[in-house]
Amino acid sequence: MTAVVETPLVVHVIHSFGMGGLENGLVNIINRMPDGRYRHAIVCLAESGAFENRIERPGVQIISLHRQPGHDSTLYWKLWKALRGLRPDIVHTRNLSALEGQIPAFFLPGVRTVHGVHGRDVFDLDGVNRKYNLLRKLIRPLVGRYIAVSNDLKHWLREKVGVPEKRVIQIYNGVDQIRFTPRSGERPDLAPAGFLGKERVVAGTVGRLAAVKDQANLIQAFNLLLSRHPENRDHLRLIITGDGPERGRLEKLVEDLQIQECVWITGDRNDIPDILKLFDIFVLPSLGEGISNTILEAMATGLPIIATHVGGNPELVEEGVNGHLVPRGNHEALAESMEKLIHSSSSRKTMGEASLERVRAEFDWNK
Repeated sequence: MTAVVETPLVVHVIHSFGMGGLENGLVNIINRMPDGRYRHAIVCLAESGAFENRIERPGVQIISLHRQPGHDSTLYWKLWKALRGLRPDIVHTRNLSALEGQIPAFFLPGVRTVHGVHGRDVFDLDGVNRKYNLLRKLIRPLVGRYIAVSNDLKHWLREKVGVPEKRVIQIYNGVDQIRFTPRSGERPDLAPAGFLGKERVVAGTVGRLAAVKDQANLIQAFNLLLSRHPENRDHLRLIITGDGPERGRLEKLVEDLQIQECVWITGDRNDIPDILKLFDIFVLPSLGEGISNTILEAMATGLPIIATHVGGNPELVEEGVNGHLVPRGNHEALAESMEKLIHSSSSRKTMGEASLERVRAEFDWNK
């Protein structure tokens, strides 16, 4: 009688399952995995969230451990019990907030361990915090393989954390170019009445409204453009798509600057491909990044990109070719790059075509 070999189970350990690039990437991996290749389960150290509803593959178990703020002494026991009950073949933790999940995973017989590095903490954007790096080095011997989403992160793991070269690989995110496509014809009818018009130029961004994404800097840059050229109020618009802890502060900033008629903060949306078709310029003002899914999605939409010169952004945006790179936290430099594209439809077209060509050649999931 032939023994039945069970499909290997991968348990993904993450901090939470709210909106974000890491979470979006995990959803895409699970949904796009060939049938019968792996089974999947997700353990959230804190809570699950909105992205749970985006998983289309049946049978994916999601467990929330309800981690308490600060040092939760019960977390290791909870995680050990969860992993022992799931009986994984592979445990894949992601980012610093889940790295400690490697400790109980190490003591499970026959389990392979993987740690994914998608970016660094907002309190340590450059990865130099001694306490954090000590923790990384202490847990390093327990990790079987590291996966970095950018060359920037790969080099940092080798040079600052001391991960041997043979134990770290770099894998870029990809983008679904069936779902994300360039606009043809008029903009989708999605904006509030009177907000958009045929002749208006729209700058926009998509992402979690969190401090590390620094949408406040984008608002300040946009306001600078309106202040320098009052006529811009008639033909410039800014769209900020996403939700998160900074939303109230950003809305108050827009109100304080008295530019409400020119700025639309949409909240979380399920129609991002169509939202991107409203934009003429995509802007990412982040303080830190791994490899930005939203930049890739904007490139697939055929948009010119303005992004901060941080993390893996220079691996996607080539200065003067498909966009511009600016220093982080500098709203004057950001405004200057935006102004170049706002007043040159030919540059927007040329750079947008370069974005599309690059993403089709190097980042297409469907090849």
